[in-house]
Amino acid sequence: MLKRVFVAPDPGRMRLRFASRAVLGISLAVVVCGLAGHSLVAAITGGLAALLALFTVTDTTVRGQAITTALLPAVGFPVLALAASLHDTPVARDCAFLLVMGLGVYARRWGPRGHSLGVFAFMTFFISQFLHTEPHQLPQLYVAVLLSLAASSTVRFGAWCYERRLPPGVLPPAPPAARGLARATTRQAVQAAIGGAFALAAGQLLSGERWYWAVGATWWVFVNTTSRGETVVRSFRRVLGTLIGMGAGLVLVVPLEGAPVPSALLVAVGVFGIFYTAAVSYTWMMLSVTVLAGSLYGLLGVLDAGLLALRLAETGIGALGAVLAVLFVLPITTHATTEAWIKQALHCVHDCTKEAAALLAGTEGADPARRIAELEAILGRVRMSLAPLVHPFSPLRTRKGRALQVVALLDNCAREIRGLAAVAADPEASHDARLAAACRRVEAAVESLTAPHGTRAEVGAVADLPHAVVEPALAHLHSLERALIDLAHPLQRSGRTPLLGA
Repeated sequence: MLKRVFVAPDPGRMRLRFASRAVLGISLAVVVCGLAGHSLVAAITGGLAALLALFTVTDTTVRGQAITTALLPAVGFPVLALAASLHDTPVARDCAFLLVMGLGVYARRWGPRGHSLGVFAFMTFFISQFLHTEPHQLPQLYVAVLLSLAASSTVRFGAWCYERRLPPGVLPPAPPAARGLARATTRQAVQAAIGGAFALAAGQLLSGERWYWAVGATWWVFVNTTSRGETVVRSFRRVLGTLIGMGAGLVLVVPLEGAPVPSALLVAVGVFGIFYTAAVSYTWMMLSVTVLAGSLYGLLGVLDAGLLALRLAETGIGALGAVLAVLFVLPITTHATTEAWIKQALHCVHDCTKEAAALLAGTEGADPARRIAELEAILGRVRMSLAPLVHPFSPLRTRKGRALQVVALLDNCAREIRGLAAVAADPEASHDARLAAACRRVEAAVESLTAPHGTRAEVGAVADLPHAVVEPALAHLHSLERALIDLAHPLQRSGRTPLLGA
């Protein structure tokens, strides 16, 4: 697990930049709040607002990111006022919390901006419980949030806007949406609200003061997951990360007894860890979150070993609530989700091939680079959806082997596509008439693999392909075709039994 985090590829050191910029932006936000004479509670609120803005705003363009960031107070301030005003009416507060939770998940149907605003709304309510916000504190907290967002945005869009020097970001397009309860976001909104209700009730039985940890655990398990398998795996990783983080907290945080300077340094380490590990290990991200939360409680003067143990228990309750909800309430199967993402990956492979062939032919405006970036993003979603099957504890050995084979073959496709694009970008490369025939075979293979089950045509055999190809572009195309032909076996179904999921 440690190797996975620190040896994982980091092209262009993007994760390092992402994490370093977050530490700088959040630190500046807290310093600005301190210079403005705000209380510790206001400074923490502002710092967490800056963290959320830097972490959750993922629009594909810098302009889109700036607009979403500017909209955050529009959803956060009313929710903060609602949460602060309901502290003395627990039933209304709990109902409002669950409503915000359900709506926050439902907002994912509107893409990255809806997702960001939904997360910010929920976390604003959560932060109000975390800091026991009172109505008389609202004016100062509003100013702190605005100052913090301005400070972090100065870093993100001004001093360190590395996105301006990169191609527009690519997010994988979601599979076609259905209607009503057939829509994934609608089902997940219902699941989150019901899972949150379980976590809220059980969390309050365990602790009348820190119950919101359980609800928060349920919420974050649902973020960026779709199927029940993904949610179960993430629940396990959340509890494991919290457990390891609790051990780190006992060694690193508790002995500090809230000393300001070392605690602030640990907060910075926690922030860096969250941003650096988020893309490669949810377990390590949760470890970092636990260290960050423990350091904040240390600064507030309420941290001890018992509080860390309570956090672990509440996290377990929240994860259990999420698991029960996705298993028994409008479940979304792993197979359905995985099949949709694999089909998108295959169609993207075909599009990448066409763009590269067009570039070789001298077609003006042909650019496979953006399609390749889209393919990489979609493959990330494929890996996430297959995570339940390839998990070490998965009892489905046959499906696990085939899932690993699918991932390996899709990675081969991506590697050959990158090689083909590199050849096509060479100004000395010329179009070969055989490329058109090879591209047609790739298209036929993709069409066969994505056709409805029961109507798939044979895609040929590896023996039908040339054994030796000198032309580099043709070599990549033939290797790509072999990978697509090999995919036919693990993607087939036997009768009515799904092969890759349940």
